[in-house]
Amino acid sequence: MSAQEQSIDSSTLRRVIFASSLGTLFEWYDFYLYGTLAVFFGSKFFPPGNPTTQLLASLATFGAGFGVRPLGALVFGHIGDLIGRKYTFLVTMATMGLSTALVGFLPTYDQIGVSATIILVALRLLQGLALGGEYGGAATYVAEHVPDARRGYYTAFIQTTATLGFFVSMIVIGVTRKSFGEDAFKAGGGALGGIAGWRIPFLMSFLLLAVSFYIRLKMQESPLFSKLKVEKKVSVNPLKESFTNKVNLRFVLLALFGATAGQGVVWYTGQFYALSFLQASLKLDWFPAYVILSCALALGTPFFLVFGSLSDRIGRKKVMLTGCALAAITYVPIYMAMKAVANPSGATKILWENLSAGTLVIMVLLVFVQLIYVTMVYGPIAAFLVELFPTNIRYTSMSLPYHLGNGWFGGFLPLIATAVAASATAKEAFGSGSIYAGLIYPIVVALITLVVGGLFIKETKDHKIDTLVSAESTGERFDWMTVMTTWAIGYVLLAVASKFVPMVAGFGFAMGGVGDFLFNLIPAFGLAFVPAIFFRLTFPNSKSIGLVIGCLVVMVAIGAGLHPALKNMGGGMKFFADPIMLVVYVAILLGAYTAMKPKGAAA
Repeated sequence: MSAQEQSIDSSTLRRVIFASSLGTLFEWYDFYLYGTLAVFFGSKFFPPGNPTTQLLASLATFGAGFGVRPLGALVFGHIGDLIGRKYTFLVTMATMGLSTALVGFLPTYDQIGVSATIILVALRLLQGLALGGEYGGAATYVAEHVPDARRGYYTAFIQTTATLGFFVSMIVIGVTRKSFGEDAFKAGGGALGGIAGWRIPFLMSFLLLAVSFYIRLKMQESPLFSKLKVEKKVSVNPLKESFTNKVNLRFVLLALFGATAGQGVVWYTGQFYALSFLQASLKLDWFPAYVILSCALALGTPFFLVFGSLSDRIGRKKVMLTGCALAAITYVPIYMAMKAVANPSGATKILWENLSAGTLVIMVLLVFVQLIYVTMVYGPIAAFLVELFPTNIRYTSMSLPYHLGNGWFGGFLPLIATAVAASATAKEAFGSGSIYAGLIYPIVVALITLVVGGLFIKETKDHKIDTLVSAESTGERFDWMTVMTTWAIGYVLLAVASKFVPMVAGFGFAMGGVGDFLFNLIPAFGLAFVPAIFFRLTFPNSKSIGLVIGCLVVMVAIGAGLHPALKNMGGGMKFFADPIMLVVYVAILLGAYTAMKPKGAAA
């Protein structure tokens, strides 16, 4: 029996889980309020004119919260490993609660002009920063209290909070909309002195903040971190130890590509994209769409605990990767069934009274199946991440891959999938079936996680979290300058190639002026920066640069002939030309890595 199993009694354990879960639930509620109400914010806080532009600006602001989550993970993870878990997520809670509640008081664009836009964006960025620090702190805090043999089950209570937060936000907004009526909800004039109903859910954050802050303030520091402080083994520089130590960095990358990226897309497909698909593609009115998803969420939430507990018996890896595999195989049939059941005739508006009881039940079941996949990949993830990293840098190390996987791979999924489905190429290739084209993104990411996780990640359930999973590092530090140099050379290469090879433009690279500089960093990041990290973990500086750039040159050379040929085939092949070239590039990278890797080097 471990030291923590001996020292933590059942009443203390219940308080720890309740306080951590309740606070995290409230933070997710705050974070998802904006997403659920983003459709209203275009006309409230952005310059008047084109409604589509207003909506896109509102969605971009929603996405900004996801974009800064990894930064919040670094900032608050670093603080949490330096001064403690408890005080760090008190700060994240206060930041989230206040920035959310202030949205309820924010004057609109008509009242204070562009200042409303600036303040809204600033508050949304603060929300993202706070959430970036909250999850890692709560998961680490609970994991460092609970028995080793039941870590999956107990940390799964934290995993329910994201879904419950989304669920509560929909319920509060739905009740408020029904109570106020549509006009008073949007513009005010119905109740509470004429206040617009959409402000009420935000203002509730003051009450939630007061309750959760009081509960968490009474909590004690985690026993493992307290032990580190007594033994004077607290990390001096968690960021440096997390991301310049080659052994730990390898685990960070494996956690991202072999677990959290796939988990993130499955989570956001089963909830956010499902809701978007019901409303945008199937044309369901907001009320039946909310009811269908809310019922599925209510039915699915207990399964977080079921699969968390199952992972204690058979392992985290088996449960999570099975969820990714099932999602990748069945997403297209599930969404085709949703279309066939809810709107087979292609009606432009489906109201509550247009749906029979049988139709509603089937739709709830189809979304519920997606929720089962969510619980499979998400239930064990907290236990998996905390078991992967040592106590002195756990908060920092686990937070970054989690928020990259969920905040970037998952958080931008609704935008990416919707853009793919609405693209002219998808419509030309698939016709009316283009509404399913967006599913390609979560399917591909889930398959990448299935491969990376299946081949390179070892089971963690039997690891003691007060010890290292891996052997101690030799002390060699990771050279980030080599990675940055590869990124810069790759950028220049793509800039030159974009003038002669149409495929490079297909990857999003365009040279239309100074404004393209930052935009072009994105494809250069994926094609040069990310591979350079993996190559630098195994090869010396100059060799890693040469191999990545060499692979990039080979891919561009092959694509110069193959890519136009694929495009000219038309139909589905025109749509898949770019993904095929990315597969070719990955195959070239794997071939070069395998051929040049020293014997005995880690994969």
